[in-house]
Amino acid sequence: MGPRSMSNLALKYKAVRSMTHSLAAALSPEDQMIQSCPEASPVKWHQAHTTWFFETFVLRPFFVNYKPFREQFHRLFNSYYLSLGEDIPEKKLQSFSRPSLEEILDFRAYVDQKMERLLSQTSDEEVCRRVLLGLNHEQQHQELALTDIKHAFFSNPLRPSYKSGSLPKERAQSALELRWLNFEGGLTEIGRTSNAEDALDFCFDNETPRHRVHLECFQMANRAVTCREYLEFISDDGYTHPGFWLSDGWNMVEEAGWEMPLYWERNSDDETGWRVFTLRGWHGLSEVLDTPVCHVNFFEADAFARWRGCRLPTEAEWEFVADETPLRGNLLDTGRLHPAAANGDGVEQLFGDCWEWTASPHVGYPGYRPLPGALGEYNGKFMSGQMVLRGGSCVTPADHVRATYRNYFHPATRWQFSGIRLAMD
Repeated sequence: MGPRSMSNLALKYKAVRSMTHSLAAALSPEDQMIQSCPEASPVKWHQAHTTWFFETFVLRPFFVNYKPFREQFHRLFNSYYLSLGEDIPEKKLQSFSRPSLEEILDFRAYVDQKMERLLSQTSDEEVCRRVLLGLNHEQQHQELALTDIKHAFFSNPLRPSYKSGSLPKERAQSALELRWLNFEGGLTEIGRTSNAEDALDFCFDNETPRHRVHLECFQMANRAVTCREYLEFISDDGYTHPGFWLSDGWNMVEEAGWEMPLYWERNSDDETGWRVFTLRGWHGLSEVLDTPVCHVNFFEADAFARWRGCRLPTEAEWEFVADETPLRGNLLDTGRLHPAAANGDGVEQLFGDCWEWTASPHVGYPGYRPLPGALGEYNGKFMSGQMVLRGGSCVTPADHVRATYRNYFHPATRWQFSGIRLAMD
């Protein structure tokens, strides 16, 4: 690694770490202790865990005579790396008032100081790869911190807002008509080649290796499904007809009593009869009718597609289209913090707004090999019982997404900014 590359990596390190600080700055210490559902984590923990990652995987093995900030943190801020020792059950994270937020910020500053020194002294490619992995890991946690605090504030009877002010006005004067785009398919390639030749060419291990797939001719919608369209599904008793639902999904509809997406609530003051909770507080559904519906799980997305006589795209179909689409959209850098209405020609909203459920399970590509050692637990151990989402959301950092990126969640997950794009044979 040359000096210029190392300098660029050091700048990226500072930028990502500063963004985490900025996102947490609007929250009180009390806000940062809350864990409102099993999938979420306290924001204070997000800040500590991402710092633990750099201390554990970069500083301990590569910084000569490194002295940990506090040895107990090695277990306390582990997440699921069982090969490193027993972790703290996530459902208990909210019970720890100590260490204080002040001490965690001191931990971050301590590690940042050591990382700055290490990056100024080394050109080791393995260090660079691990730092890039840690930075992308932290960007994942930036997004998770916003989704988690949204759920925490929604769970609070006071329903506080993360950010003040109304949602920015929609640019589109009317909804973009849903159109079907035809794709010939055929033999193509998806995924990424190994980044072994260039330490700064980052991708996660589950995006590799690049491999051939055969696609039949298919159609894909030009934009994501809107709140207006999903409201039609609700009004047509979509949640009460088992014929639209996969068996596990229907069982959860009955057990959980789902009647609408997460964060929707009946409200007679709005002409639609509904209002929606956002990171900027409550808004009448009429204000966001033509924006993508979000916070629906895989079962809801699949049921809506069946109701429309369509299906969800496979991840290979999605990537085939996205590979020829400019990487732009309503991502974290816009500051909107909520999906926006489609506005343009061609394929819209593939990147940003909402993660889009695909019909594909999260499994290894042909020839997949996890990273060696504990880092192999990052993705490989989660290749069972989870579905792939593509494209990023309105709270995803803009330089964190790409056409090959594979996100994944359990099919019942609703707290993430997840939405729907339709496809047909």
